This record gives sequence, structure tokens and C-alpha cells, in this order.
Amino acid sequence: MNRLQRALDALVERIDTPAPIVLVDVMQGNIDRVQGFADQQNLKVRPHIKTHKCVEIGRRQIEAGAVGITAGNVGEAEVFAAAGFDDIFLAYPIWAAGTKRARIRRLAESARLRVGVDNVAAIEALADAMGDEPERLQVVIEVDCGARRSGAPPEAAGDLALAARKRGLVPAGVFTYPGHGCAGRDARRRAAQDQEAALTTAVRSLEGVGVTAEVVSAGSTPTLEFATSGVITEIRPGEYVFGDLNNARLGACTEDQIALFVAGTVVSDWVPGQVIVDVGNKALSKEGSPEIGYGGIAGTKAVLSKVNEYHGFLPLPDGEFRPSVGTVVPVVPNHVCPVVLGFEELIVTDSTGASLERWPVDARGFLN
Repeated sequence: MNRLQRALDALVERIDTPAPIVLVDVMQGNIDRVQGFADQQNLKVRPHIKTHKCVEIGRRQIEAGAVGITAGNVGEAEVFAAAGFDDIFLAYPIWAAGTKRARIRRLAESARLRVGVDNVAAIEALADAMGDEPERLQVVIEVDCGARRSGAPPEAAGDLALAARKRGLVPAGVFTYPGHGCAGRDARRRAAQDQEAALTTAVRSLEGVGVTAEVVSAGSTPTLEFATSGVITEIRPGEYVFGDLNNARLGACTEDQIALFVAGTVVSDWVPGQVIVDVGNKALSKEGSPEIGYGGIAGTKAVLSKVNEYHGFLPLPDGEFRPSVGTVVPVVPNHVCPVVLGFEELIVTDSTGASLERWPVDARGFLN
């Protein structure tokens, strides 16, 4: 029997579905493995908490050796700062307007706060937000390494660092996101090489204007094992803590390293060769495609062929897997990050299913 199904069978009378189940022993193994890799490579770990949004998991990452956390928005940073996290990198090009001006200033007063920037207008807005204490805020210049998302050209990093310094902000270094490493197994190494080249150029650009890059920050989980360049000082993986099918397909994790799944119940079987489970896009999102499905049943070849809000359409492959109405199955997501958004708490157990805890998704709903 698949280990996820075995843990689920031990829990089934104590939970309602759909429910996100975390195997804490597997999760802790992921945390320790990546921390060990980073220590070996003389890298700092600054995990992205957008994956779990859970204070307890963030604490475990810090206890394992992480130097701080990465957040994706001001709200996430506020939740973790209130819980005592005092070293936070907002790795997003925040536009400091509305209430965000005061919120950013308060965060910078309570924690060492670094904020990502990739344009002069954002630098000006952040400096204005900090009022007469701009030196409280560190900025990290985001550069593009081929993902074609946010990020300035690497050679422009120095000019942006100078613009920040002129306004009294503290330019701390550079960062990038090699998102194109998700394109396939072969893309991971190439994206990491692009990342190294972009960061090297950006560091030189800073040096050219007399700014030392204290921080040279790299991501992500798919490219993690290739982030071995001496120019990099820290890594910002997020998905590594749980793993998922996308990362397994890329070779960035093994199936045995997947620590989160969604428990779902078969609720209908009227259509021949198909059952319906109570795991739809509210629980999984619509990450996937007709080719790979929208989530897989652990230990089988079955995948969800379609998801509505509360319905998961599960064609039954040839073989022994024929779940009847009432059967509870472990659904493994393609992309784990959206899963936590749909739930107020994580059901935490271990691979035996003997224990049961409930950890709140503390930053759920904080999107601005």
C-alpha cells in the first residue's frame, strides 16, 4: 500500500474531507535536507513562506538554520513579524501607496526589513514612505535572468542602487528568480546557469558604482541543487518544504519527499469508468492540463481529468483501482502553494497516521 494511503487510512475516522494532510516527518526531512545542502555550499537559507503561510512551519525552518524568511506581500510579512520573525525579505516589487506606506514603515521599525525593487519610481515611493528615516529600510535590486517576469536588466542594477542610496535607502544587494527552470527537467540546470550569469553581472554593476552586494539572493526549488555558484549568498526555496507533482516531474523532489496531500472522498460513481471526489479547484486550484491532469491519486496512475469548484472528475484506469462511494483517497497536487489558500488549518500527522495536530494557516487571505 502507498505510504500516503496508509497514513490516511489511520486518520480517516478523525478528519472531514477535503482536508490538507501534512506528514510532519517527511516535511522535517525536506527542511533538514535543504539546510544541509546550503550549509555544505556555504549558503544562507531564506525560505519563502508563501508556500505554507504557517508560523509553526516557519519556526521549524528557522530552528533548522534558516537566517530569516521571504514573504510575497506586506500582509504575509506582518503576520510573521507579529509572531516574532525579525528578519524578513519582501521579494516582490512593492508599490508603496495607500496604507502600505505606513505598514512598510511599521515593519521596518519592528524587524530588519528588505524590500525588492526594480525601478526608480518604486524606490522614490519607498523613500517617501519611510519619511525622515529612510535608512531603516534596505532594498534589494531585482534583476531578470530569463523568466521575463519582474526584474530590471542585470546591468541596470548599479543605477538603481545609486538611486536608492541618493534617497537615503540602503542598497543591500541583488536577487532574481529563475522561473523558466520549471519548463522541464533539462531547463533546470540552464535556468540556474542563467541565474548565475545575471547575478554576476548585477554584482559587477553594483561594484561599478561603489556599492557592495551584501546579499546575492537566488531561487527556487526546481533550480536549488544547481545554485552552487560562489557569487550566490542565499537561496529562497519555497515548495521544497512540501514537494508536489510538478517538482517530482522535474526531478526536483522524489515521490517519497512529497509531504502534503489532500484527503478526498468518492461521492458519486454514476458515470461508467469515472468517479467524483470532493476535491475541486477550491481545494487544489486549476493547476494542470488535460495531458498531466489536475492532481494524482497517490500509489496509482489515476489523475483528475477535470476540476469544478467542488468536484474532481476521476477516470479510473485499467487495473485494480476501483474506489467505491465513501472511499477516502490521497490526492497529490500538481502545485502545492495554492492548496493552503483554501484551508484555515493543516492536518498534521506522520507517516504512520498515529498522531494528529492542527496547525493554523496563519497568513491565509493576506494578499496585499
